[in-house]
Amino acid sequence: MFISKANQNIAEPIRVAVLGSTGSVGSQTLEVIKSLPERFVLTALAANHNIEKLNQQIDQYQPRIVGISTKQKIAAAKVHHVSQLFQGEKALREVATHPDIDLVVIATSGTVALPVTLAAIKAHKEVALASKEALVIGGELIMATAKKYGVELRPIDSEHCALWQCLSGEKRRGIANLILTASGGPFRDWSFKKIKQATPEQALQHPNWKMGPKVTIDSASLINKGLEVIEAHWLFNQPYEKIQTVIHRQSLIHSLVEFIDGSIKAQLAVPDMRLAIQFALTYPQRLVSQFERLDLTKIPSLTFEAPDLKRFPGLGLAYEAGKRGGTYPTVLVAADEVLVELFLKKKIRFLDIPMILEKVLEKHQATSLSLDKIEEVIQWTRGMTDQLSRKSK
Repeated sequence: MFISKANQNIAEPIRVAVLGSTGSVGSQTLEVIKSLPERFVLTALAANHNIEKLNQQIDQYQPRIVGISTKQKIAAAKVHHVSQLFQGEKALREVATHPDIDLVVIATSGTVALPVTLAAIKAHKEVALASKEALVIGGELIMATAKKYGVELRPIDSEHCALWQCLSGEKRRGIANLILTASGGPFRDWSFKKIKQATPEQALQHPNWKMGPKVTIDSASLINKGLEVIEAHWLFNQPYEKIQTVIHRQSLIHSLVEFIDGSIKAQLAVPDMRLAIQFALTYPQRLVSQFERLDLTKIPSLTFEAPDLKRFPGLGLAYEAGKRGGTYPTVLVAADEVLVELFLKKKIRFLDIPMILEKVLEKHQATSLSLDKIEEVIQWTRGMTDQLSRKSK
């Protein structure tokens, strides 16, 4: 499973690198690290392009190592304590494999996370993984590499962290179903006709979670939940037929596991990513957290509904891409990235996202999985998605 090799009796703080530090999960990871100063030292920060926020984080947390994927300059006044600065295409990899790092938190979004994750594993780092795209695109490569190098991943996503906790001490042969919960997003009560007219501003109003724009749009379309299904398939080595999704509006149960005897385990907590992040970072220990706790006496009800695949076809497309395997999940991720960006720019409608996504998947012919092939497929997918998007106008 996911058993950390870290010594429970830690003499010195664990040296952490946070990749994607300027994003939602990355920023919350910094809060968790700051709340546990005796356990962790933030040694490195790395980001793709948000130089303004990175400058603020450098000033606040004073890391010794910094990575920035672009050629933008970080403020000179901020780097007096930085001993190493990496810039350019290899910056994230340099940080992830640095000899002064013990634990790498990979919170980068998009396809850049896959090669960085593989590099960190090969460098024998502890890896806490929040990037959906890395496992969706390259789950087969990641899990095989992790097994080869004896590195066991720590999932940060609240749903997978919940499954991880529910499965603790359980035998895999006892699993009947993994059950991922979804809030349903802002359009869960909207009619199909109304969803067709949804604006980016409306799609970004998530009812329960505060996340970045990409994942918030994916949550509104339920494509995000589909990506999590593929993640769960690889993390817990379960067939897609044994991975279910349910709409749970309260977002208090983060996932459940049904066992063959009919018993169900659930993990509950307030909808706060920092709790899952802390568990992943401190595993196998549980430490006192400074964050909000769930008061069961204040919960009026817990409800569950089956997802409506007619209103939210993206979830079904993700299941299909996962079952087909190979490079189909790569197409799913790469096309969705393009389509979400086009929707946010108001160049396509909300329901164009799954419609065009399905067309791109239909045109794809699967190939063997490798980093080189993945990059080829990503480029093909972006071009095809752009072409079909122009035709949809």
